[in-house]
Amino acid sequence: MHDVRIINELVQRESAFLEPLLSEVRRVLVGQDAMLDRILIALLVGGHVLLEGVPGLAKTLAVKTLCAAIAARFQRIQFTPDLLPADVIGTVIYDQTRGQFTARRGPIFAHLVLADEINRAPAKVQSALLEAMQELQVTIGEQTHRLEQPFMVLATQNPIEQEGTYPLPEAQLDRFLLHVRVGYPTREEERRIMDRMAEEQLRGPSGESMLAQVRPVVTPAQILEARGIVGQVYVDERIKDYIVDVVAATRDPRRFGLKDLADMIAHGASPRASIALNICARAHAFLRRRGYVTPEDVKAVGPDVLRHRVLRTYEAEAEEVTSDQIVRRIFETVEVP
Repeated sequence: MHDVRIINELVQRESAFLEPLLSEVRRVLVGQDAMLDRILIALLVGGHVLLEGVPGLAKTLAVKTLCAAIAARFQRIQFTPDLLPADVIGTVIYDQTRGQFTARRGPIFAHLVLADEINRAPAKVQSALLEAMQELQVTIGEQTHRLEQPFMVLATQNPIEQEGTYPLPEAQLDRFLLHVRVGYPTREEERRIMDRMAEEQLRGPSGESMLAQVRPVVTPAQILEARGIVGQVYVDERIKDYIVDVVAATRDPRRFGLKDLADMIAHGASPRASIALNICARAHAFLRRRGYVTPEDVKAVGPDVLRHRVLRTYEAEAEEVTSDQIVRRIFETVEVP
């Protein structure tokens, strides 16, 4: 218990940078607290996020604002059907003045990369991006280039317009730490958004944008230091067993008294899900200034970790049973320590 108390004090001290960071981001971003929370979790553990939501829900604004507040480099890649892998990772060009080939780096070389509408590009381009995400390096010609840390990809996809898209294969979806569904703002939030953004738009190009007013209050080095602290957050053995049981229930629901789900799940979550639940629960606790993980931390991040890793059967699709409903049933049934 003494060790947990020391870790708790360490977390409370080292998480002090979160207050000014969130305060600065919320000067621009109205609402979308859940999305911002999940982006920060991924940033603190070195993962990537798939954001799903209709256009206009401030996904790009959230990433840009966060990037400005942590003095990090930002790149946005608009995925289109004619995009090539070289447009993402870079290519080799011939330098006539020096008489040799040199590598021209693509937009993947940034701290935060927004892959807008990732499902609009063909599989070859998606694979180039996902390889960089997994290996944290890019090969251009014969040279391998390491990606500077912190490095995070935030990919977006539109759930309502699927014509002419290339859906991400399940194996590639598994590379994303979190799959976050972005919802509409509340009535009060939308009123604040309308007042704030209408004024900015009417101010015209001569006025200073809100994004330009964001001050860098955290450095990338501080984010990397915080990752080391998140790794020290205490996870009890019973919590670890609970995580393993939750993931096991997606593969063999009958063993956990979930016979009704047996015909709804085609494939359960991979071991990546257990790892993701562990590290995301730690980051969730860190964001709440705690040095230990509770079952509530696991439950909070569970849907975003598991929704893209639990594959439904045709029967589940026919009965309109969603992955979220399956995950909710599992958390309601698996015994909490």
